[in-house]
Amino acid sequence: MFGAERTRTLLGPADPARNAAVGPPLVSARELIDRADATETVAGRRRVRPTRRLVLTAGTLAVAAGAVAVLQPFGGPAPDTPGEPPAAAGLVLVPVAYQFDADPPAAGPQLRLLADKIKDAAYDHQSGRYMYHHTKVWGDPVMTSADGRHHVAFASETKIWRAADGTGNQVMTQLEPQYPDQESRDYWQRESMGRPAATGTPAPKVIPLSPEELTPPSADPSELRERLKVEYGAGAASKWVSTLYGQYVVPRATRVAVLRVLADVPGFRWRGQVTDRAGRNGVAVTFDDREHDQQSLLVFDPRTGELLAHELLTLSPVRISSYQVILDAAWTNQPG
Repeated sequence: MFGAERTRTLLGPADPARNAAVGPPLVSARELIDRADATETVAGRRRVRPTRRLVLTAGTLAVAAGAVAVLQPFGGPAPDTPGEPPAAAGLVLVPVAYQFDADPPAAGPQLRLLADKIKDAAYDHQSGRYMYHHTKVWGDPVMTSADGRHHVAFASETKIWRAADGTGNQVMTQLEPQYPDQESRDYWQRESMGRPAATGTPAPKVIPLSPEELTPPSADPSELRERLKVEYGAGAASKWVSTLYGQYVVPRATRVAVLRVLADVPGFRWRGQVTDRAGRNGVAVTFDDREHDQQSLLVFDPRTGELLAHELLTLSPVRISSYQVILDAAWTNQPG
């Protein structure tokens, strides 16, 4: 298996995540497997565990094949079929529903209209030493069955307070397992029957951040095009927009410029009004990368132009590969 550094060296300038800061893992690969195994014995039966492999992605949302849709808010109960045994703990992820599903129009004109009308965000009237972000992520790492068909990963919630020099604190919480389809959920329920509960060492509640050079985002279109890696296409641009909003509190002038830069990138399609994974109203654009069988989804706040969510989905079959939801961004003088 390639290490992260070797992979980045091989990709060189084409690596969309080479400048992204990757936080320490919540748990080890071994513990992730143990936790996926953990469940109560059902009807006194134990099943033999088939061989499986662990598929690890390098960096949040950096490498994942995509899909689209939603409407199951965070923390909601997982559906069970009446008369059937309770399904494995955790949610089955549903793609975000699009206003324009079939034959969506090109996104450029609508992105320019959005850029012309956006208003101030709450943080545009704040100040402070630290940039605060509250995000929820699923899809890194993913555990996959030996046949490559069934997948599971633990959602994680992160709160970060980061100063201009990169220092600050990060609080990470591992949440429930989530599945891209019901078949995967059923498989991991059968796989984990009768296994003992995991007893791994919990991740530290507060992780101090190391210093790093941070360059605030510019509103200059040429600088933004370079920063968002638009020369590599709409898929790379989607990833770097997500990285930008997940790392910085983006001012209004830069939000306007981001929308206008994306409007000139070929391949984005306008999906209209959507409801994101946190239940918020947004407008969305997608890019279909047929060569790699994946779709990138960006959801923006229709009032402020802030990025609300970034998702990746596989196209055949359509199912979610990874998501990042930005629940809050702000300026503050008090790190957590």
